[in-house]
Amino acid sequence: QVQLVEAGGGLVQAGGSLRLSCAASGRTFSTNTVGWFRQAPGKERDFVAAITWRGNTYYSDSVEGRFTISRDNAGNTMYLQMSSLKPEDTAVYYCAVSRRNFGWGAPGAYDYWGQGTQVTVSS
Repeated sequence: QVQLVEAGGGLVQAGGSLRLSCAASGRTFSTNTVGWFRQAPGKERDFVAAITWRGNTYYSDSVEGRFTISRDNAGNTMYLQMSSLKPEDTAVYYCAVSRRNFGWGAPGAYDYWGQGTQVTVSS
């Protein structure tokens, strides 16, 4: 059974940093694109960042230059380094794994999801 487990969320002041991690078990994802999404209360789940198995990265405009997605060489852990956090970054953050070769900006492109971790940025 595939499991994705996020960790690293919490409460931080605006301008601060957090590092989220996502550990996968059940199978290796070294050849899959992996991504992060976030969902604020009453809003849709939005794309944050993705990284391909080759290491190509993609970011939403709202986090470009502030967040960095990475993955370890084994491909079974991914990270999201978040810096210069803003109150509008407050959301539940989800990691996800895609079995597709395109469309990584949409939740529908992902097949496996973590349970989410809360990030709260105070002003």
